[in-house]
Amino acid sequence: MMTKLRTLTAGVLLAGVFAGCATLPSSMTPSFHRYALDYSTPTDAGLQAKLEAIDADLRHRFGMTPEQTAVGLLDLRTLRLAMLRPDRVEYAASLPKIAILLAWFQLRPDATTNLSAATRHELGLMIKQSSNELAAKYSRELGLTAIREVLDQYRFYDPRHGGGIWLGKHYGQGGERVGDPVGDHSHAATVRQVLRFYLLLEQGRLVSPAASQVMREIFASPDIPHLNDRFVRALAGRGLELRRKSGWWQDWFHDSAVITGPGRHYVLVALTHHPAGDAYLEALALAVDDLLAPAPDAPRR
Repeated sequence: MMTKLRTLTAGVLLAGVFAGCATLPSSMTPSFHRYALDYSTPTDAGLQAKLEAIDADLRHRFGMTPEQTAVGLLDLRTLRLAMLRPDRVEYAASLPKIAILLAWFQLRPDATTNLSAATRHELGLMIKQSSNELAAKYSRELGLTAIREVLDQYRFYDPRHGGGIWLGKHYGQGGERVGDPVGDHSHAATVRQVLRFYLLLEQGRLVSPAASQVMREIFASPDIPHLNDRFVRALAGRGLELRRKSGWWQDWFHDSAVITGPGRHYVLVALTHHPAGDAYLEALALAVDDLLAPAPDAPRR
């Protein structure tokens, strides 16, 4: 299986470079399709300084230390990147359910063109309503080992660089558990790798351009309401579209989203481990959107 997946993934990654643009916004430039986020990708000095200032202000406001937040911001219009503690692995609660969605399309090639309405709806509930029952249903059908092999093919987990996206347990159930090699978390993530997931999805480079499009539609699922918390609650009323996956357990609060609206298109990921994490995430989303929103008199491209 590993050899087969490696060959398939290499092919779709190359195909995405050339074909992914067919399903992406017209504002995305050729440089967007060539852009890669890896461990050597530089941050933008100006955006980095502003994100650091936002984080420092919010941590001061809510009594949090640098060890309790990790943030990533990628402006997809300008390809400016800013990250704070991007490779520190955290217990990620429900956020790694994105791995189940990816693996479903990677390991079920007919899902892209023959996805039943019922399965599409259930996958939407897993993403937008964070259903543990449905996550376990699909992870059991695929198998945890097979899901992690898919993550490995996309290099979403690298123990040499702090970790990444990890799925080591079926949600809401006991039984099989494999902790991630760095933090021994049953479900784990790093900011960098979640940013990469959304970037590749926007580029049409997860599985295939067509599969990426279907996955983006599942994230959107207009018939399923968002959970009204964190980024969603903070950005309500701004005329924005969020394709989003959040996670929460005890005092771990996380959110991640591709956020699109007038004059902006960006990815925001934040992981927190503090009782005030919910409040931090709401304030962060507002501050970042204010930062990236065009000035009232600025021309829109």
